[in-house]
Amino acid sequence: MIASQHRSYGMSPRSASVNEELRRRSRERLLQAALELVSERGYEATTLGDIADRAGSARGLVSYYFPGKRQLVQSAVHRLMHRTLEEALEREPHTEDGRERMARAIDAVLGLARDRTVLMRQHMAGLLDTEGFVQCPEQQRLAELLRDTMERHGSQTVGTDYPMLRSQLMGAVYAMVLPNVPLPIATLRAELFTRYRLDWEQGVPPGAEAPDGTCDKDLSRFFETGRQAGDQSK
Repeated sequence: MIASQHRSYGMSPRSASVNEELRRRSRERLLQAALELVSERGYEATTLGDIADRAGSARGLVSYYFPGKRQLVQSAVHRLMHRTLEEALEREPHTEDGRERMARAIDAVLGLARDRTVLMRQHMAGLLDTEGFVQCPEQQRLAELLRDTMERHGSQTVGTDYPMLRSQLMGAVYAMVLPNVPLPIATLRAELFTRYRLDWEQGVPPGAEAPDGTCDKDLSRFFETGRQAGDQSK
């Protein structure tokens, strides 16, 4: 009877929504930790255990969300890419002009190759794996943004034009991160801008921002890892 009363009046289990929020934040912390560590140490020197420790997660939890390190890192880079692209497309002054949005998209992706070379080099190497793209929410969101950009640019055949845009951006990134013989961003930008009939002054021309290739090392704004679910203190 006492045990029964204890169970009845004890602490209630967390709701399903709170548990879901905790799982989501755990996944966010793993993605952020993966980007930080690969940026600092490189892919080979980063282990799943290192990522779990940086994220403050149990090591066995990593496999709950991701099949392995390659999938985790690829999802993390896709998050970085789609959030960077979102920032570029929606920054002030906001515009609905399709040509300006295409210019911003191209500059955002090329800027990542310039500023996050280690991450983007590993990303390109991972895509050459036999499994190719990891079909994760981050990759799907990135695809949605690029398809929308292609449509707003005026494409009447997005189904074929989007894969072409994606392949050209991937080719440009590969050319920029290739060790020892990278192509300069201005050369690749000029080629892409010519193809999509863009003016050089659109977007963010090289030299207008971070001319020395420096960038903000804080990646936290790309991840929702703030207060825990159920925390009503704020």
